[in-house]
Amino acid sequence: MIPVHTHFKDQQSGLVDPFGRRIEYVRLSVTDRCNLRCFYCLPKGFRDFETPEHWLSFDEIERVISAFSELGVRRVRLTGGEPLVRKNLPDLISKLSSLPGIDDLSLSTNASLLREHALKLKEAGIDRINVSLDTLKADRFKSVTQGGNLLKVLAGLQAARKAGLNPVKINMVALKGINDDEFEDMVDYCMRNAFTLRFIETMPIGEAGRSGSEHYLDLHRVLERLGKSYDLIPGVMAGGGPAKYFQVKGTDFRIGFITPISQHFCETCNRVRMSVDGTLYLCLGQAHSIALRPLLRDGISDAQLKSVLTDAIRLKPARHEFDEKPGQLNRCMSQTGG
Repeated sequence: MIPVHTHFKDQQSGLVDPFGRRIEYVRLSVTDRCNLRCFYCLPKGFRDFETPEHWLSFDEIERVISAFSELGVRRVRLTGGEPLVRKNLPDLISKLSSLPGIDDLSLSTNASLLREHALKLKEAGIDRINVSLDTLKADRFKSVTQGGNLLKVLAGLQAARKAGLNPVKINMVALKGINDDEFEDMVDYCMRNAFTLRFIETMPIGEAGRSGSEHYLDLHRVLERLGKSYDLIPGVMAGGGPAKYFQVKGTDFRIGFITPISQHFCETCNRVRMSVDGTLYLCLGQAHSIALRPLLRDGISDAQLKSVLTDAIRLKPARHEFDEKPGQLNRCMSQTGG
């Protein structure tokens, strides 16, 4: 925990951590609940969700993000759990999209509810979305998600295209022995639909993440494999995330690789995460955090809030320790925010 400091500093230079990294990106969880249960994210039988009275209200969230924006944050991604299960979410999006300085507002979703929400999201101010999709096989999708319906996800993706959400990025967790026979199929599907594809290495976060470690796959092997089927050249793509992109030569299609384990990107980390209960996590793979909800509900001033955020960034660690201490985190991914 970080104490509230009563001294105030010149905060015009933005948020810079002890390692010189400028923090410009907040991943904001609006719920820890999800309508799917991907085996590497939520432990089987998990019920320890945050109670609604502990959720930050939309006004409280707006206040925190406003303070962040005044300190130089420019990018906000709404996450969960599954953010679309939070009621009246477009109301929050409208509040955040109106904040001065926030020029990139995006959302991560499993897309199972996207068909009915895509246009509302676009109208409220979401520019682009990331969609978790690990397989194009209906039976396999049902198994990985413990009950999900692939057709709903595919319909949601088409609704996103129709609504004008762009880019649509497909996030595929590479799982050895589960979906490693589908990588080329996913590339072809994304090329046909003008979606960007990103492969992600599974991470040992919480019980579920550690149980999925047996399916870990080094993405350098995936890149080498795809390079035999596609003419890949180095590429770039706008965004605040850590993906390293390649482009299929002669097309606009890009494939990203997110490698938190095989080649961590901690030295360029520009983000923090805030959970639905207002806990600010300074690193996905470490325990460093500060509870903002009690401060907000005890009447902290705007100046004090900005000072707390500035002091919190000073505790951001140099890097995660997934390899060295894989069992140190007990929270699951849905509690932290993606």
